[in-house]
Amino acid sequence: MSAHTEITAQTNDPSFANIWQELKWRGLVQVSTDEAELEKLLAGDPITYYCGFDPTAPSLHLGNLVQLLTMRRLQLAGHKPLGLVGGSTGLVGDPRPTAERTMNTKETVSEWVGYLQGQVQRFLSFDGENAARMVNNLDWTAPMSAIDFLRDIGKYYRVGTMIKKDIVASRLNSDEGISYAEFSYQILQGMDYLELFRSYDCVLQQGGSDQWGNLTSGTELIRKVEGKSVHALGTPLITNSDGTKFGKSEGNAIWLDAAMCSPFEMYQFWLNTTDADAVDRLKVFTFLSRAEIEEQAAAVAERPQARQAQRTLAFLVTSLVHGEEAAQKVIDASAALFGQGDLAGLDATTLESATRELPRASVSADAMGIVDLLVASGLSASNSAARRTIGEGGAYVNNAKITDPDTVIAGSELLAGKYLLMRRGKRTLAMVEVAG
Repeated sequence: MSAHTEITAQTNDPSFANIWQELKWRGLVQVSTDEAELEKLLAGDPITYYCGFDPTAPSLHLGNLVQLLTMRRLQLAGHKPLGLVGGSTGLVGDPRPTAERTMNTKETVSEWVGYLQGQVQRFLSFDGENAARMVNNLDWTAPMSAIDFLRDIGKYYRVGTMIKKDIVASRLNSDEGISYAEFSYQILQGMDYLELFRSYDCVLQQGGSDQWGNLTSGTELIRKVEGKSVHALGTPLITNSDGTKFGKSEGNAIWLDAAMCSPFEMYQFWLNTTDADAVDRLKVFTFLSRAEIEEQAAAVAERPQARQAQRTLAFLVTSLVHGEEAAQKVIDASAALFGQGDLAGLDATTLESATRELPRASVSADAMGIVDLLVASGLSASNSAARRTIGEGGAYVNNAKITDPDTVIAGSELLAGKYLLMRRGKRTLAMVEVAG
């Protein structure tokens, strides 16, 4: 299931009459233009469609993953994707509900465009008759003068309509207000759709339902300028059943860049999915068939303590984003922490990610006696408590039981050249970093 190595193994579910019916079953249709016409269009000859991603950060996140996987499903149905990374719209910024965005420098935005293009490319196929193509709206926006923009595009927009868009209305009613730059964002996005319609015969734009005002900006512009009807599809914003915000762990976004969110952190995020949300997440974020997901749903209902759906979800999504090898490393690391695998075989990055939440301590290379280590790590409150733990058979270093309180750990035992995993009893862990 790895997007990196086995993209051709992904398939849509043939038990559905067409891709539209599958998208609806997976909960990926919140709002759209004419539903009957759109279903007919997607069931017919290949069309070209697009989704845009703005470089407002150096990485995409789980909210963007919904769009990437929806794009992939449409491509698997035979349609032709355009992945747009907004080199120009990223310079302005889509209006947020609360406050004005901080504008990044042109150099920063250009750098981030490259990062995001690389991420989008991992989820689509660039081979075959319906090969994906990447586009950058800076290519057609940068050469346009302000006068041309106002005359050729701006004249088709009515301010009364623009201020009724939900996001604009909410900002107008706030203390912050909205700048002309962000107010104009919807015109820029509408112009993108017009350009792609003209250049690639693109007739569908997809995005999050919170982007509906921007999506319809394009459909309306094409209707006015070209006299043609095109379509838009808004996927629902993913929310947790308990009302908390989806896509964040400990208040931080789950990014697709491994340097910003490690495979271990991503795996743990999905593993912590509640029973109430697990099946819906499998529908949206995996390519499992309806029958396979129904089996997972039955497992949740009958054996919730086994957390089978969560483990399946965590492995499949981590594989999609980081590759199957990275996902398997995470599983191996989790097992190794509790004595069910080879700790010494873990690379430094995986080891550090897997132990990031553990209590940590630092000691010098001449303080590697087992008693000193237990106390330094906080697993024992005193030397006498440490000796008692050892005597009771509850002291472990790198999953090896230590029975002699006079044991000194050799430097050759260090994990990744500098760590020791300390354990008291079955499940109380700590990491010690040995300096020097």
